[in-house]
Amino acid sequence: MLDTSVVVDHDLIDPDSLPDESAIAAVTLAELAAGPHATSDEEERARRQDRLQWASATWDALPFDSEAARIYGRVFAATKAAGRSSRTRMADLFIASIAAANGLPLYTRNAADLVGLEQIVIIVAV
Repeated sequence: MLDTSVVVDHDLIDPDSLPDESAIAAVTLAELAAGPHATSDEEERARRQDRLQWASATWDALPFDSEAARIYGRVFAATKAAGRSSRTRMADLFIASIAAANGLPLYTRNAADLVGLEQIVIIVAV
């Protein structure tokens, strides 16, 4: 599964560091949908809108379902045990839960944001 950070920087990442087949979470689409509204720069807004449309057309996003919700409890506990705040990284933790629920490794540009989750989901830094 590709984290939002990987989708955002997809064209900058060496393709050899990514899996041959990939998935994204519906949470990633939500983050990408918010992106254009988070900037006042018109060119950046258009770039972010293009990225959202590309991601929507490229992947069928995996949902945050009952299994992901169950795993989120473990993710929350592991984050707390690692001394990290779950509130500032809620979207990342939802994405990690979806990856774990689907038995997928999580490819990310922000591995430090997922410290403590190594026993729940395989984290691959790219």
